Amino acid sequence: MGCALLLVGPPAVAVSPLQSLTMDQALEAAFSNNPELAAAQWDIGIAQGDLQQAGLMPNPQVSWEAEDTRRNSRTTTVLINQQIELGGKRGARVDVASRNQDAVGIELERKRNVLRADVIQAFSSASTAQQRVLLARQSLELAERGLRVAQGRIKSGKTSPVEGTRAEVQLSEVRLELRRAERDEASALQQLALVMGAPLPVFLVVGDSSRSMPAVPDPLLLLDRIDRTAELRLAALQIDQREASLELERAQRIPDLTVSVGSQYDALERERVNVVGLSMPIPLFNRNQGNVLAAARRTDQARDLRNASELRLRTEIQTTLDQWRTANTEVASFNQTILPAAQSAVDTATRGFEMGKFNFLDVLDAQRTLISARTQYIQAITEATNAWVRIERIFGDIAPITRTP
Repeated sequence: MGCALLLVGPPAVAVSPLQSLTMDQALEAAFSNNPELAAAQWDIGIAQGDLQQAGLMPNPQVSWEAEDTRRNSRTTTVLINQQIELGGKRGARVDVASRNQDAVGIELERKRNVLRADVIQAFSSASTAQQRVLLARQSLELAERGLRVAQGRIKSGKTSPVEGTRAEVQLSEVRLELRRAERDEASALQQLALVMGAPLPVFLVVGDSSRSMPAVPDPLLLLDRIDRTAELRLAALQIDQREASLELERAQRIPDLTVSVGSQYDALERERVNVVGLSMPIPLFNRNQGNVLAAARRTDQARDLRNASELRLRTEIQTTLDQWRTANTEVASFNQTILPAAQSAVDTATRGFEMGKFNFLDVLDAQRTLISARTQYIQAITEATNAWVRIERIFGDIAPITRTP
């Protein structure tokens, strides 16, 4: 079955209408075209500007003042004032900006991981929606076959017209399910186009997402790599940021020195003298003690938040992997046993009804069992995909982890 996906504007990935869109192509298009990721990439330049600004010295100031407004007795003074930062303030500012720049890089990595997970989720939803449409059409063929058999036996007088009514009701229910599946398919394709950076979907078949799903990773391998995740690296860096901010606040306790150099001209004496001055605030009341305390508490808070994040991630990883393994077991069971048995039951009940051995209620019951099994099969695939997506959101591409040497 074919369905469509749309790329409007200059697509980053060229796909022939005769080919199915692969997950790798969808990811490449998203990384090239997604506007939110493009906007996040500007944060790198913003952080570079902040780092550059943090290292600049204060500008000198020029001042002019006059004593006495009478021209012949006026004394004028011209001064150049230069603030000299003491206590390592400039170095502390640079350290804060440098840590912020590192955090921006990790945050961009995290957003790429989130986008990758969103694309996998949207692609898998589109693929699953296609399967639902395909199964709904198969169920429609099954219901139409049952109606034909019932009508044939009614015409031959071998069964009651009530059986025909039941077959028509079953066919109407399946048609409704097919319309719902087609609606969900269109919505899933629209969402996939959105994360790929395209406004609308058109004329591309979406491939089977289950072929891209890796094996369930070993929990020990993932937990051993938990400190390398973007979230925990960012949480650890936030501790460094808070510590750098604390050092900056401590440096702010030391007042800056202002050096003044200039010239003074006395019009009455017609004499010019040099002027040199020093000034510094007296840290009598405000020693920045409140900001130092707040910065210290923020540092403690960042440590606790990092520990909370690690605990949450460890629990989420273990729970998600358990869900993933369970869903994979269910998918295998449906493929190997449940779906073939349900299909065989429908075929047997239909043939038995044609030969007069079963009534149509047996056929309907077998059909509903098969439709229910197909629905549960799709749900199991969805649960496995959701687990995969949650792990990808945490670790990024896990293929290198699951790949056997």
